[in-house]
Amino acid sequence: MRSDEVKKGYERAPHRSLFRATGLKDEDFDKPFIGVANSFIEIIPGHFFLDKYSKIIKDEIRKNGCVPFEFNTIGVDDGIAMGHDGMLYSLPSRELIANSIETVMNAHKLDAMICIPNCDKITPGMVMGALRVNVPTVFVTGGPMRAGKLSDGTPIDLATVFEGVGKVEAGEISEEKLVELECAACPGGGSCSGMFTANSMNTLMEAMGIALKGNGTVLALTPEREELLRKAARRVCEIAKSKELTEKFKIRNILNEKAVNNAFAVDMAMGGSTNTVLHMLAIAREAGVDFNLSHINEMSKKVSHIAKISPSLSTVHMEDINKAGGVSAVMHEITKRGNDVLELDNLTIEGETIGERIANSEITDTNIIHKIDNPYSKVGGLAILYGNLAEEGAVIKTAGVIPSMRKYSGKAVCFDSQDEAIKGITGGKVKEGDVVVIRYEGPKGGPGMQEMLSPTALIMGMGLGDKVALITDGRFSGATHGASVGHVSPEAAEGGMIGLLKDGDIIDIDVDEHILSVRLSDEEIAKRKEEFKPKMRDVKGSWLKQYRILVTNAAHGAVLKTEL
Repeated sequence: MRSDEVKKGYERAPHRSLFRATGLKDEDFDKPFIGVANSFIEIIPGHFFLDKYSKIIKDEIRKNGCVPFEFNTIGVDDGIAMGHDGMLYSLPSRELIANSIETVMNAHKLDAMICIPNCDKITPGMVMGALRVNVPTVFVTGGPMRAGKLSDGTPIDLATVFEGVGKVEAGEISEEKLVELECAACPGGGSCSGMFTANSMNTLMEAMGIALKGNGTVLALTPEREELLRKAARRVCEIAKSKELTEKFKIRNILNEKAVNNAFAVDMAMGGSTNTVLHMLAIAREAGVDFNLSHINEMSKKVSHIAKISPSLSTVHMEDINKAGGVSAVMHEITKRGNDVLELDNLTIEGETIGERIANSEITDTNIIHKIDNPYSKVGGLAILYGNLAEEGAVIKTAGVIPSMRKYSGKAVCFDSQDEAIKGITGGKVKEGDVVVIRYEGPKGGPGMQEMLSPTALIMGMGLGDKVALITDGRFSGATHGASVGHVSPEAAEGGMIGLLKDGDIIDIDVDEHILSVRLSDEEIAKRKEEFKPKMRDVKGSWLKQYRILVTNAAHGAVLKTEL
């Protein structure tokens, strides 16, 4: 066992002495040591109950002949951090989480791991850390939140509240109505109920085979979720107690090029958050998979968009997807296009192949998950745009774009921060036919690549969603929808074209042709580049200063450089 390095032989007597201080007995030193990586934190609705989850998991691990060691990671709630400088810390937290997993698991030579994430950067951070350690790892997340309900039964969620702020600004609803939305939108624990970043990533973990079937859609705080916890604990012990299985189910044997392909296919079919592109690029890098952004557009041609979930369709939430057959039903249905889009022979942590896992899964409600012959679109729900404004690429969630905005041209209205943009939008600076440009919010420029839910929700809430587009070198919340283009690379802080734009420049967006460009001559662009000096925002925190020096742009997953 890997843990023998810290527990076997007379020279490890001091080590065993320390283990005994934690309660271990003689018989425990012959058992596998299992790391239980828990992202319990009381400030995040998807995580405040995970301490109870870990008790269930640890109890099951002990019953199955292994020794659990729980440790914790940090977490940032993107909704609470939204709209102020707290959001600067959200994406960087992914790297801290990955580093903490690597640190604890390798410092103590634990044999296997079970990870309990749930939200936003925490899930991909744990996956990245697990790939570095490369021991058998089972992921079991906290589960999605139920949708909120108004008194008349209308389903709502957090995105409804953000857009409600814009409606108050536009005079469409009263502040009293907004309070009603606020109090009803998040009825209890779990990752926010739509196909936002958290549920997008939890769904993709199931698609990649590193989480159990049902992980992406079974609701939090239900008996069904608790059974998933126990099943995950039993499985990690089954693997850890066998030398042969331990070797076979190392995470890199499961999360490989085929798994990355399957993740993006499901992302396309379900119209996941644009953040999944950022995180999957980072995960692919840790897995040693060479995945280029341009591959996403090739994938999109092969995958039909068959499930719309909030924010793309406000009436559908993760609980509805679960009742309609879950992720496995989506995967089974997209195979029916007959183009071998899924790698069905890839292994899952449960021991079966992806093909075997989904073979008997069928859609039980075709109003929620559409059949392949009745898709929302014959192409996937995400696209990468290129052009002189995005030489290395930009990302748009096509699933949330109305037909009239798929091809759009407008005058640039430029803001050098999210705060400036919010003031400009609420102050009436943005008019019908404009393209809102928010720059210096990329990984290096922010630093930290803030999410733009506040300005995009304001645009939607003020009734401009079908009249205004937005582009940014920052990123979006999974709750964002509309003609919103993010991750523009190169970013302004590294001299990208987005930093050279001026008010009134005409910007062209063509979703179907994958184009993002500005109507400027090569001569004018060259002139602006000669005169350009990127702005450098003052940063007080030491961690953000370190991050700014080391981070790559969004086209490379906003990962930290390991070589200078």
